[in-house]
Amino acid sequence: MPHIALNFEDGITRIIEGLPGETIAEAAYRLGINIPLDCADGACGTCKCLWKSGKYDPGDYIEEALTEDEAAEGYGLACQMRPEADVVVDILASSAACKITTATFDTTITGLEFVSPEIVKLQVKTGGERIHFLPGQYANIEIPGSGTTRSYSFSNLCNTSELEFLVRLVPGGLMSVYLQDQAQAGDALALTGPIGSFYNREITRPTLFFAGGTGIAPFLAMLEKLAKEGVSHPIQLFFGATTEANLVELERIRAFSEVLPLELHCCVSGESTTQYPTGFVTQWIDRKALKVPLYDVYICGPNAMVDAVKLALAEEEIQYENFYTEKFLPSGLSEAK
Repeated sequence: MPHIALNFEDGITRIIEGLPGETIAEAAYRLGINIPLDCADGACGTCKCLWKSGKYDPGDYIEEALTEDEAAEGYGLACQMRPEADVVVDILASSAACKITTATFDTTITGLEFVSPEIVKLQVKTGGERIHFLPGQYANIEIPGSGTTRSYSFSNLCNTSELEFLVRLVPGGLMSVYLQDQAQAGDALALTGPIGSFYNREITRPTLFFAGGTGIAPFLAMLEKLAKEGVSHPIQLFFGATTEANLVELERIRAFSEVLPLELHCCVSGESTTQYPTGFVTQWIDRKALKVPLYDVYICGPNAMVDAVKLALAEEEIQYENFYTEKFLPSGLSEAK
């Protein structure tokens, strides 16, 4: 059965399972998701949505509902589109307008691993329910007893009941204090998601990944999926951290290089090290090294890093077709573009 990821304008994602021969609109309404719809015959254009990835049969419709130019840009009509594999589409409405609320899951802590003095790998498990998300998306995790949540990207393969996150420990931070001083295996954590528009699209050209610190987490989820499905276009991953210890999960990333056309570059900005270059990921943004005419670019990290990478790409005249970012905000929330 194909999975259909419906991305709403406010960043909420709902992943549903379609039945054979079912249109996107039919699958949505069967599950109580009221996406925009009027005629259901391909005549009015009310259900127009934007295709992002996957294969589908566009169906039949009239020119007034969807022009040739719109179809060429990736637009389709949900009442006519029949997925032939897993698909991702942008719904041109908010989740609230479609009567969608974010899903909350009860989970239990199964592992706490301090992978560096400043980073914890948090592992949780649902009661058996699989959580579908797009690799790169995040969840809001409630800090027990506080009524407050913090946002963390999934760092594991999607469609599973076992979940993993990388958490940077911030002095005095609510989640940091909880994980350091109170949390233990068996504790309950409420998780809401998936959320966010930062996720990996189909790799159709050479691609650049830029990660700063725990910004490596969404890329781990992306690489898990790509390793499972395969990809032919080269990927370069530029990973920067403040200390050598904070270059976490390197063994895991190098294992991806054995099955993917992946090239890894690491650097350290906050201490001297003989193993890795000192400085920032922008040191590799050089038009002499990045010679491909057109890239896709993904960036996840602190605000300053994201802005610096974007500026360096412009200064070096590195051309790209698509540019996806997720910035870390002081509140612990994220901002995807």
